[in-house]
Amino acid sequence: MAMVMTMSLTMSADDDDRVITFDQLPQVAQAFHKAHFAAKVPLLVTADWDDYTIRYESGEKIEFDRNGEWKEIECYNTKVPTGAIPEQISNYLTQNYPGKTVVKIERHRSIYEVKLNNGLEVEFNRNFQFIGVDYDD
Repeated sequence: MAMVMTMSLTMSADDDDRVITFDQLPQVAQAFHKAHFAAKVPLLVTADWDDYTIRYESGEKIEFDRNGEWKEIECYNTKVPTGAIPEQISNYLTQNYPGKTVVKIERHRSIYEVKLNNGLEVEFNRNFQFIGVDYDD
């Protein structure tokens, strides 16, 4: 079953993506996986010219930049581990959205976009200060 899923995921990957082994990830990305997703077995690890991606059998996905720093974490079937979320953002969400979980977080040059399990997208600047909220249709 896992082999079939791997083959179908490989075939659906972008043309620029190439399948690599976990050991070919930058050390920073490997350490992030071990710190926050150690209980999960990577189903597919890919690389392209500017990033790396780990996909897990349970549906989670992590994208890393070329240095191995996370860019995006998706956990729609579960939740983003609290330890993977910057502390200031986690504290704000706990205080202002109690009981809600983070299902996706993206880090861009100047903002963090956080999607909650109720469909809200909460944005923070690079200093982790709240800048706005939107509802994802």
